[in-house]
Amino acid sequence: MSRVVLLVEGQTEEAFVNELLAPHYWAFGVFLTPIIISTSPGNKGGVVSYGKVKHQVTRLCREHHAAQVTTMFDLYALPGDFPGLASADFPIAGTGRQKACFLEAQLAIDIGEKNFIPNLMVHEFEALLFADADKFAEWTDDSTVVPVLKSIASGYQTPEDINNSPQTAPSRRISKAMPEYQKTFHGPLIACEIGLDAMRLNCPHFHEWLFKLDALAAR
Repeated sequence: MSRVVLLVEGQTEEAFVNELLAPHYWAFGVFLTPIIISTSPGNKGGVVSYGKVKHQVTRLCREHHAAQVTTMFDLYALPGDFPGLASADFPIAGTGRQKACFLEAQLAIDIGEKNFIPNLMVHEFEALLFADADKFAEWTDDSTVVPVLKSIASGYQTPEDINNSPQTAPSRRISKAMPEYQKTFHGPLIACEIGLDAMRLNCPHFHEWLFKLDALAAR
């Protein structure tokens, strides 16, 4: 059996791993354990500064040297000290996928551990929910929610292309269309109803990350 430790941003991602990713990979002999980022004593969640998470990633890699360590950090609103973000080579005009690939490579170099698999969610967890907006119907009495979300999704090549400004990030668009949306409650539940197949089909960067986890099943 292979083991993977996932350092995640918050409770939503933790639940997503426990309720959807972990059961899927358990069937293939890969055991996943999510750990929420510690931001300060007694507080957890969010990448508020790279300096606060680097030592956590490094420590996990060294403590779990027989396992793989990976991340679920949002590309959206990364702190300015994140590796590569201030680089002259950063593809500022590129797609979210191009930006994520560049920053993941820089993160891997900075961490420098052989058992580390860098991963950024493009642009954030909620992008995955646009893979099948019809699944929102069971969680709202407002018949306008699904058409609005489907209209948003249709304007982009993939859900991962939905942009990342404070007004137009995937989570903000969902909250605007469905004010009762609660990230930690609705997010994992809707994700489970959508399923990994639809997410992988519609979200190529997410698929590439899971492809790396798939490879662990063969070990």
